Amino acid sequence: MHIPESLQDLADSEAVQFLKRPKTITRIFAGVFSLVVFSSLLTDGHQNNTETSRLRCVLNGNSTACGFAVGAGLLAFLTCLAFLALDTHESRIGSSRFKTAFQLLDFILAVLWTGIWFVGFCFLANQWQHSPPEGLLLGSSSAKAAITFTFFSVLVWAFQAYLALQDLRNDAPVPYKRSLDEGGVALTTLSPPSAASPVNTPPAGPNSLNYASSALSPYLATPKAPRLAMMPDN
Repeated sequence: MHIPESLQDLADSEAVQFLKRPKTITRIFAGVFSLVVFSSLLTDGHQNNTETSRLRCVLNGNSTACGFAVGAGLLAFLTCLAFLALDTHESRIGSSRFKTAFQLLDFILAVLWTGIWFVGFCFLANQWQHSPPEGLLLGSSSAKAAITFTFFSVLVWAFQAYLALQDLRNDAPVPYKRSLDEGGVALTTLSPPSAASPVNTPPAGPNSLNYASSALSPYLATPKAPRLAMMPDN
C-alpha cells in the first residue's frame, strides 16, 4: 500500500480522485438519505398515543406507510453500497459490452428509484397530513425527517440518472470496422474524381501505348511502303 508523503500526493491519489467524482458524491448522498429514512421510521416509526399503549405507525396509523419507508430505505441503501463497490472496479473493466451493460443498469435503476421515491414522498406526505401528531409522544420528528429526506432522495436519484445517461453517451461503443488485411488497413470510401481534378495519364515508355499517338502528324502515322532493291545482273 502506497503511503502519500505530502498533501499533494494525497490529493492526487486514486482514492481521493474516486471520492471527488460527481457520481460517487451522488451515491454517497443517496445512501445517507436512504439511511435516514430507514432508521428514523425503524426506531421511532411505531409509537403509542396518550390514550393507549398499543403501538401504531406515526403516519396515520398506517403500517403500510412505515413498512414501505423502511423497506425502500434499506433496499436503496444496499443498492448504493453495491454500486459504490462496482464503481471502484469500473476502470478495470476491459470489455466494452460489459461496461455498457453496467452503465445501462445504473441508468435504469436510477430512473426506477426516482419514481419509487416520488411515489413514496406523495404517499408519506398524504398519510402525515391525515394523522393527528398531537397525540404522539416522540414520533412526530421522525416522521418529518423521513418525509423530508424522501423528497431529497427524489432529487438525488434524478441527478444520478442524468449522470448515468451522460456516461452512456460519452462511452458509446465504436462501430466495428473491417480491414483489408491483418495489418489493420481500414477501408475508405473512394470519391469519384471531379471535373477540376487532373486526369492521371499512364507514364509513357518505349513499349507503352499512348493516346497522344493519335495526334501525331499523318506522315509519322502512315506506314511507309517498302523500297525496291536492285538485283545485280548475272
